[in-house]
Amino acid sequence: MTGKNIEEKSFEFSVRIVNLYKFLTEEKKEHIMSKQVLRSGTSIGANVAEAQKAQSRPDFNAKLNIALKEANETYYWLRLLHTTEYIPTEAFVSIEADVREIISILVTICKQTNK
Repeated sequence: MTGKNIEEKSFEFSVRIVNLYKFLTEEKKEHIMSKQVLRSGTSIGANVAEAQKAQSRPDFNAKLNIALKEANETYYWLRLLHTTEYIPTEAFVSIEADVREIISILVTICKQTNK
């Protein structure tokens, strides 16, 4: 995901989350945690997209802070799904790197815009 802006990264991450959801529900027959990760994982990109058209700087900050909270929640669900063996290690390592990168970028943006 390197070299792309946060809007592109979060959209691509949402696509990965939707595909993970399909895998979890169709292959693993897991419906509770998969719904949670789908909701929080796609919310990241939705809030980033909303922030792009924010009406004010405080509105921009609020949307990105929500995106950050959703990214942290998504990371939690991904870790839980991996630890309970619903997500294979190879797939987890890849998606974990993406969510950690998104969290890092959002933390940086939030710190800069809160100054």
